[in-house]
Amino acid sequence: MRRRRFLRIMAAALLGPGAALARDRRLALGAEAELTLYGPPALTARARDRAWAEIARIESIFSLYDPASSLSRLNAAGRLDAPPHELLEVLALSDRLHAATGGLFDPTVQPLWLALAQGGDAEEARRLIGWEGVRIGPDAVRLGKGQALTLNGITQGYATDRVARVLADEGLTHALVDIGEFRALSGPFRLGVEDPTWGRLGQITLDGAACATSSPGAMLLPGGSGHILDPRGGDPVWSTVTVTAPTAAMADGLATALCLAEAGAARGILAALGPGLGATAITPGGDLLTL
Repeated sequence: MRRRRFLRIMAAALLGPGAALARDRRLALGAEAELTLYGPPALTARARDRAWAEIARIESIFSLYDPASSLSRLNAAGRLDAPPHELLEVLALSDRLHAATGGLFDPTVQPLWLALAQGGDAEEARRLIGWEGVRIGPDAVRLGKGQALTLNGITQGYATDRVARVLADEGLTHALVDIGEFRALSGPFRLGVEDPTWGRLGQITLDGAACATSSPGAMLLPGGSGHILDPRGGDPVWSTVTVTAPTAAMADGLATALCLAEAGAARGILAALGPGLGATAITPGGDLLTL
């Protein structure tokens, strides 16, 4: 199952008539991904190839559908020795987001997600939720008995940041990476913000920053619940949340968590995590609110 997309490119960077533009779209990490690159053809071709190779490498670590991925092996065994540093980076950010959101961001909801998707025992799965059961160290990552992780609420953003780094290392100064979340090298790039029920309700402009959007109703599990699960057992507060941040990983994780936070709590979370963060939310009734 793939998430529907609710951030759309409305206008690319305006760099003048001499700027060469290359666009390349493929499937990656369970969604359509697109690279918008500006530069000489030889440079953009080399950068493009490296970017897609990096996406494939990240997917080989975090995929829940590839039994050979690092995350799948961790979930199957409950322990992963010599974890790749990319997994440790994402787990470290997950730990920070879990603390900052008061537990709203919790990758240990994976057993509950599977139970709801496959008709399993949801109440038993709820008892397995608890980030405190995860032990993270440079030599091994360990899960509590019966636990499993989903990092889908942050991996696309992390991959977006990795690709942006590859493009910058290749010498590109103007580019937009879209792997479900967005990261801009320079800009400006204008994006439309959409909602699964109410359509397009706003727009944002990225210039060297990142953004992500989450809509609980974008993908429904059997029984009608949205794909963003509250570890406390509640329901999502917002129809759509869009977050801008210095990194796509931070934007991705926050967009996931803030769908579950009341306005006052969401504003406290954003303030506690530091400068450079902003968010808008769309209510179930279609009103647009700045958080």
